[in-house]
Amino acid sequence: MTTDAVASVKPRTVRLRADATRNRERIIAAAREAIVEHGPDVALDEVARRAGVGNATLYRHFTDRADLVRQVALSVMTRTAQRAEAALAEEPDAFDALHRFVFEAAEERVGALCPMLSEAFDRRDSEIAAGTRRMEASVAAIVDRAQCTGRLRADIAVGDLMIALTQLTRPLPGTRCAGLDRFVHRHLQIFLDGLRAPAQSVLEGSAATLEDLKA
Repeated sequence: MTTDAVASVKPRTVRLRADATRNRERIIAAAREAIVEHGPDVALDEVARRAGVGNATLYRHFTDRADLVRQVALSVMTRTAQRAEAALAEEPDAFDALHRFVFEAAEERVGALCPMLSEAFDRRDSEIAAGTRRMEASVAAIVDRAQCTGRLRADIAVGDLMIALTQLTRPLPGTRCAGLDRFVHRHLQIFLDGLRAPAQSVLEGSAATLEDLKA
């Protein structure tokens, strides 16, 4: 092959790889939203339709439903950890970092997805385990910093935060997601106001830890 021929092939190869990457990302994003609405058993035809790709394209990227669900879980955990790490690094005020993370985690649908996906993949999967550890550590760092600076009430733990995110961002049974965000953001703000120190009340029971959520 001549030098000119090689040069003409490389740009096309790069474009094909870029297109494939975009298709994969669109499929994962579409699957994330579909799973929130319909659960992990959502029809793959529906995922392909939402992503704007054909079924053949979906199956080129993901061998089966389990593979797709696994990749959605990894994507959500990675993006959630990245958002927590960025908030901690970029926000000078500890409570502002917590505030930013809570709303961005809601955008990732972490509260709605994690409970549904937790039974859909093998917890012995090394990538899933690493993703879980990273996400948990990044969220714990935000909570610890906010408590150390006295901006976050001392009688809550990371588990409390994750439970609240789950409850406040998960669609109600029998409802769709349309218009949900306008209520989610309102209720998250009410929740955050209740986390501020000094506390305005005494909480019953003990703080929920991450270990409690795994029990």
